[in-house]
Amino acid sequence: MISWKTTSLVGVVVCAAVAGAVVAQSRSIVVPADQAFLTVRVPTSDAKVMVGAHQSNQRGTERTFTTPTLTAGYSYWYKIEASWMEGSQKRVAVKEITFKPGESVVVDFRAAVAKPLPVAKNTEEKKPTTKNRTFLFTYAGTVKGLVPGKEASVWLPVAVSGPEQNVTIVTQNLPSKGNIGTEKQYGNSSFFFKAKANDSGEIPFEVAYRVARKEVKADMAANFMLKPSTSENLTRFLQPDAKVPITGKPLDLIKDTKLPKDQFAAAKVLYDVVNTHMKYSKDGKGWGQGDSVWACDSKFGNCSDFHSLFISMARGNKIPSKFEMGFPIPTKHGEGVVGGYHCWAWFLPNQKGWVPVDISEANRNPDMKEYYFGNLTEDRVRFTTGRDINLEPRQKGPALNFFIYPYVEVDGVVHPQEKIDRRFAYKDVQ
Repeated sequence: MISWKTTSLVGVVVCAAVAGAVVAQSRSIVVPADQAFLTVRVPTSDAKVMVGAHQSNQRGTERTFTTPTLTAGYSYWYKIEASWMEGSQKRVAVKEITFKPGESVVVDFRAAVAKPLPVAKNTEEKKPTTKNRTFLFTYAGTVKGLVPGKEASVWLPVAVSGPEQNVTIVTQNLPSKGNIGTEKQYGNSSFFFKAKANDSGEIPFEVAYRVARKEVKADMAANFMLKPSTSENLTRFLQPDAKVPITGKPLDLIKDTKLPKDQFAAAKVLYDVVNTHMKYSKDGKGWGQGDSVWACDSKFGNCSDFHSLFISMARGNKIPSKFEMGFPIPTKHGEGVVGGYHCWAWFLPNQKGWVPVDISEANRNPDMKEYYFGNLTEDRVRFTTGRDINLEPRQKGPALNFFIYPYVEVDGVVHPQEKIDRRFAYKDVQ
């Protein structure tokens, strides 16, 4: 870490460091290629801001600084501390930031990340206010391209209740009785049934759910996080997957980056690295497999590619992390079609509690970049967890890369996805 000493220049506070100075600047500054620009946002205009050992003399809810001259090809990190009063209660927050020359970095203390000083035992901390949404979700489709009368084995993922959602199966229209099985590795559930194709060589199916979903807002300092379930195998979330290695290219991408020792702060650095390295795009070929090595090389992809790269780097740095699959619900309330799946990830810093990230959505919506580190909107429904999945009962084919669309076998052979029509829809309810 850089050590600081304080001098003054014609009314401008300068923090002279080993390599130069951090200087207060205007918001309209153009970032030089050999420096970085820092914006620190605080809840109150009289808040105190410390950059290393130096206290800023600026006032206002936004403070700006330019770093000393930096060397290209290296990463740098600063410790920023803010303190302010909320009524009679002093609040203190500390963040470690990592950046490279030419970058502009925003450090926002206005979110609920501050660590309060000890309070009386009878004083209860209020949990963050969260949004809620209740909707019907229909998971339907048709297996096609079969010989009439031919029997097929079908597995459909099942949405289940958990800390962030309450799920009820409203209707199930299956061609034969479906049994719900639960695989042991992750606890994913699925409908399993065998059915014969009709005269058109088809097997239709439909399951409707009522979902009450709530926004997830993790607060590390206030200890508002989802605690690991006793049934979760946390060791599994430190191990590689077939397309998610924990060595090689994904780790080479950050080999010159000094990660903070604190796992929460380290995960934020990884989040920013993925968001900067990748671009959300479905142009071209190869995307959508959740292949973190491919993501390193291609620098684009969909949600599965973004979060696979994050998980590779997190697990490679001993931070447990997991992959979740579900569906996005359009933010506009009403009813309509849902185009396809969406996925996100969680990490477990210092074994304290699960913290979510949705990096692909942050990439698509830059104004929500800070939100999607530690928060998830209520506009989604979770179905499954994990990669390299074996179903219950066990399928004849190899482990599934991930499980969100129907999986079908005919005579022990995998039925191609292009021969399975899929239809997903939502409808908001009061």
